Amino acid sequence: MSLNIRPVLRALLRNRTGAVLVAVQVAIALAVLVNAAYITVQRFEKVHRPTGIDEQNIMVIESAGFTNRFRQGPSVQEDLAYLRGLRGVIAATATNAVPLSSGGNSDSIVTRPEATRTGYINDMEIDEQGLDALGVRLIAGRNFRHEEILPPRTKADISGSVPQIIVSRALGEYLFPHQSPLGKQVYDVKNHAATIIGVVDPVMGNFPDSDHPDWVFFLPRMPDEFIVVRYLVRTVPGQRAALMRLIEAQLATSNPDRVINYVRPLGYFKNLSYLADSSMEIYLLTVTGLVIAVTSLGIFALATFNVSTRTRQIGTRRAVGARRRDIVSYFLVENALITSTGVLLGCVLALAAGYWLSLHYALPRLDLYYLVGGVLSLWGIGQLAAWAPAHRAALVPPSVATRTV
Repeated sequence: MSLNIRPVLRALLRNRTGAVLVAVQVAIALAVLVNAAYITVQRFEKVHRPTGIDEQNIMVIESAGFTNRFRQGPSVQEDLAYLRGLRGVIAATATNAVPLSSGGNSDSIVTRPEATRTGYINDMEIDEQGLDALGVRLIAGRNFRHEEILPPRTKADISGSVPQIIVSRALGEYLFPHQSPLGKQVYDVKNHAATIIGVVDPVMGNFPDSDHPDWVFFLPRMPDEFIVVRYLVRTVPGQRAALMRLIEAQLATSNPDRVINYVRPLGYFKNLSYLADSSMEIYLLTVTGLVIAVTSLGIFALATFNVSTRTRQIGTRRAVGARRRDIVSYFLVENALITSTGVLLGCVLALAAGYWLSLHYALPRLDLYYLVGGVLSLWGIGQLAAWAPAHRAALVPPSVATRTV
């Protein structure tokens, strides 16, 4: 028995209120699904993009003096000697900032003293073990030497310049397009010149939310005397947790004139920086799941209602020769028409919502691949939701047609 679509349309027009409500529900669900999926994928890619840093094996230590007897220089040297002498420690360095923490220093560097300065670039102060402590890869040039590490700046003199720096490849390409940055000079805000002696790649700096988090340069200098001292310690894989407990216990008692503020894994700071993005992922996934669930229930309820109100009609069709698969096809086609109408309306809503989000929140325009995927997914979910009522309709016996109410 062939299925004629005209009776399906006539049946929908006679009972169009439910069909319209479900179609609108499908449209809203599609708009939410597509845009939420697009934003969630963007957030996921942002949180999980490569940093070039050995995040899993790095701990961060913060130390601060609190008495007049505290001398930062000797304290730092003593701490570094202890940390580097521990079995299981690959490298350790004192630094002014914590990578991936959304806090730290930045400077404006240009290629000519008279050049227009357009913004600030992330910088980190490290010593000769700094690159190894981060686990970043030197791809050109050389590392800092021990004798090149400058002493910390003091409150009386905070204008100190450095003769050499190491830059990330992304920063080098920005400053010197289509050229090797090695041996080139750059100038800070006070027009002090520094020569680029090395290039690392990849690496992400202290500000993962910045427009260019991979624009980073390193300075060979000990941290300033008027700020707290932070240590980056990289360990052999699998030994960080044990070494953190050992180091915290030792440093907490080794110098009575300072306090250890914390000993934490680097991932702690990265997670804080990406907390809003991670929360947005969870929120969007939850909302999307609820919207799809409610839409599926709406489709299921409408199909169930249609089956229950057409029992005698189904029985009559069975009595005149309709097979069970014909009954199933009838209700699936009816649901497909409703879902397709909602999907078409949803495409318009999804594109409009994507345009509004890009206009007001500087998000990229909606990728049409997500729209196609959303249409196919929601259409499939709609058919699955209608399958059980359609199958139940096929079980109605022909004898129902002869019954009286």
